Amino acid sequence: MNIQWNFWPTATLFFVVLYWCVYLAVFLFRKRPPAQSAKSKPLSMLGIILQGAAYILIWAAWRTPFTPLVPMPAAVEILLSLATMILCVASLWIIIAAVHVLGKQWSYQARLVEGHKLVVSGPYRFVRHPIYAGMLGQVLTNGLAMSHWSAIIAALLVFAAGTAIRIHSEEKLLREAFGDDFAAYTRHVPAVFPRLL
Repeated sequence: MNIQWNFWPTATLFFVVLYWCVYLAVFLFRKRPPAQSAKSKPLSMLGIILQGAAYILIWAAWRTPFTPLVPMPAAVEILLSLATMILCVASLWIIIAAVHVLGKQWSYQARLVEGHKLVVSGPYRFVRHPIYAGMLGQVLTNGLAMSHWSAIIAALLVFAAGTAIRIHSEEKLLREAFGDDFAAYTRHVPAVFPRLL
């Protein structure tokens, strides 16, 4: 295979690889809270599987390395590369900030731990599910950096299905636990996409 090194696509790909190194280091070396008894929603596992499938789609459908997503003018290529890098950093920040604010309440699966509190601070002021917003950014930035455009569309659809299942599972638990407080929170704070105005 004859690989041409285009600067901006190459820089974007290396930036995304660096992002994953930082992301994995943060999660591998973070202090884990002690295990607690929890009430959980097993259906959320299906959402996790679908979200994982979205990442697999992105990682499996590589376009020719170090090339732009589609042919485009140089100025658009630079802007898209910079936007991808910015989204990469924003995704990392929002996930780490959300996990930090949740503390011992954070889990892969939808669950409530003993003494669970409704978290509405940090990134939860802007969206109810900031981790999923950050994960969406991960899928998109990975796709823009290395995948074929059709894989990006497929991955976003699969990710949306998985996210919908996880949100439904989590919010059912939160409604049961926090009633009117959670209902008021949902009226003022969107699920995944922050309000722009």
